[in-house]
Amino acid sequence: MKRHTQSLAAILLGTLVMAYQPLAEAASTTYGFYNITHNNAAAEMDGEANLMVEVIDLGPQVQFKFTNNSTSSLTDVYFDDGTLLGIASITDSGLGVAFSAGGSPPNLPGGNTASPSFNTTAGFLADSDPAVSPNGVSSGEWVAITFDLINGKTYADTIAALSLPNGGGTGDLRIGVHVQSYAGGSESFINNPAPVPEAETYAMMLAGLGLVGWAARRRRQSR
Repeated sequence: MKRHTQSLAAILLGTLVMAYQPLAEAASTTYGFYNITHNNAAAEMDGEANLMVEVIDLGPQVQFKFTNNSTSSLTDVYFDDGTLLGIASITDSGLGVAFSAGGSPPNLPGGNTASPSFNTTAGFLADSDPAVSPNGVSSGEWVAITFDLINGKTYADTIAALSLPNGGGTGDLRIGVHVQSYAGGSESFINNPAPVPEAETYAMMLAGLGLVGWAARRRRQSR
């Protein structure tokens, strides 16, 4: 009887733990950007340090969530080839951000200076509504563009396409953004093919460095 009671308690406890566990977060990968227009050195450094896009797995769709903690306004987003079929929806952080599919200019400003040239795929762009800069993405705001994928393509295929080393080649996917309201004018950026390391990765690196240092000290002390 006692063993039966203990087993039942274990089952109930396991059920409660499972019930209160948070739902698993969708897989995501974050990328920074590098500048291609070089109009202003301070603006270039600001954008490269503060522009981010989080690529999120939504099953049959992939979402691109843009944030901007620079002193500017992200006003235009462009996509060059890859695994995407078409824009399914555009959402944002609310008051102060308003984007629509399509836009002007139809190509990433300065995209021809990239190597190879950045060529926006037809229909794969969005920009902020008038007034352009006030409705763009500024510090603390975001805009998310969700795409349907080409039949048979997945989130993993999208990450692979973003990470191909020959950026701009067949099957590659590149993301371009146009950023305005810098003191020196505007700048254009393209995503880095290498993702931003996650916090856990940094922690593991620091732990590894700590172990290396500890081992070195032990060797010195044992001599």
